[in-house]
Amino acid sequence: MPEETTMGGTKKEAEGAVEKEGLDRETSETEQGSGGEEWDRGRLESELEKARLEVAEGRERLLRVAAESENTHRRSEQDAIQARKFALERFAMELLPVRDSLERAQAVERSGAASAMEALFAGVDLTLQLMDSVLEKFAITVVNPVGARFNPDQQQAMTMVESDAVPANHVVEVVQKGFLLNDRLLRPALVVVAKAKS
Repeated sequence: MPEETTMGGTKKEAEGAVEKEGLDRETSETEQGSGGEEWDRGRLESELEKARLEVAEGRERLLRVAAESENTHRRSEQDAIQARKFALERFAMELLPVRDSLERAQAVERSGAASAMEALFAGVDLTLQLMDSVLEKFAITVVNPVGARFNPDQQQAMTMVESDAVPANHVVEVVQKGFLLNDRLLRPALVVVAKAKS
């Protein structure tokens, strides 16, 4: 059987060239193996060192963040304590003139003279005005529902009476005024409510 010929020679020659090329490649890879391993080891060691440095930096950052968080928590606790301790400071400062006015009214001579009584009543009126202005500054409003329909959300009925002056289920008299703080009930008004005539 004649040998097949190719452009570069016979088929046998071509196969031999391919085998030789494969052997040469294996030999060169084996020769490079030892140097490649050293290169791989060096690269791995440098990457390991880099990773260790990153872990150390991360740990340091974490400790710093934890310390800052602890300091912030401690500061916020102290601020909350101070806020609770002095929350009423502004309100108390506004009430001091009211107390001063009451002291002046108390200091009026109790001789029974008409002028002394007039001064006392004027002092009480002034004190009440001061008190109302303080309450208004702090959004405290009065609930005084005389003649209004009974509202159980803001009023507490003390008793019920028959009345010609107001219709049934309306407030006849306010025994004690109520108060709202920013539209939230602070104290209900104590009232007497009208009922239908029997």
